[in-house]
Amino acid sequence: MSGPNVLILGAPGAGKGTQSSNIADEFGVEHVTTGDALRANKDMDISHMDAEYDIPRAYMDAGELVPDEVVNEIVKTALAEADGYVLDGYPRNLSQAKYLDGITDLDIVVYLGVDKNELVGRLTGRRVCDECGANYHVEFNPPEEEGVCDECGGDLTQRDDDTEETVRERITVYEENTEPVIERYEEEGDLVRVDGEQTPDEVWADVRDAIESEA
Repeated sequence: MSGPNVLILGAPGAGKGTQSSNIADEFGVEHVTTGDALRANKDMDISHMDAEYDIPRAYMDAGELVPDEVVNEIVKTALAEADGYVLDGYPRNLSQAKYLDGITDLDIVVYLGVDKNELVGRLTGRRVCDECGANYHVEFNPPEEEGVCDECGGDLTQRDDDTEETVRERITVYEENTEPVIERYEEEGDLVRVDGEQTPDEVWADVRDAIESEA
């Protein structure tokens, strides 16, 4: 018996990564993200497409956004190889949502709702180790010594895209592009809203219950 096909939606900082990992572990499914799928398939032959380059890596090396049609093809490949999945970071717009309809059947769409100011606090408080990439948060997951990584002793810094101005812009762009996707799944009756402002354990309990009852 294959695992459930789960789509998880939520703004940056809503906790999609944490809950996706929980879903993957609990239900034995693949955690499919667009970033991981791109990296895993960066040398995929897309010469048959009417695209600027023949492989996705060329867009990445040039610092260009990978076009929707190329991302679609990569997600299609990743999902085809998965025996059940939790899809995280896709679709980002209605066009991608319509494409997704044609390549897979979703069992449930989980939306993690978090207030914008809460999201800003979560993201601006994030600190990343320069050496090993470990993640911390000044309030929710602080290191033992301020500014120093527990794992390797490296310096903890705030990423450029975690400043308040940049974070608010990221959230605004997300809302503009993805809110119609959320509304679409809700109208179709596939969406389950979960309060993402609870503790991670409480959020997980609601997510697990939703999947078990719907999938």
